[in-house]
Amino acid sequence: MLGNIACAEGALRAGCRFFAGYPITPANEIAHYMSQELPKVGGYYVQ
Repeated sequence: MLGNIACAEGALRAGCRFFAGYPITPANEIAHYMSQELPKVGGYYVQ
C-alpha cells in the first residue's frame, strides 16, 4: 500500500466524508482514491 493511499484510507476510517482537491503531483493518488471511495460511504469529492 502506498503512503498516500494509507493516508486517504485512514481519513475515511476516521470519518472523513468530504474531500476537495485537485489531482496534482504528489497528491494524485489521494484525490483519485478519495474520488472513488467517498461515494461508497455517502461522502463527497469536489474537484
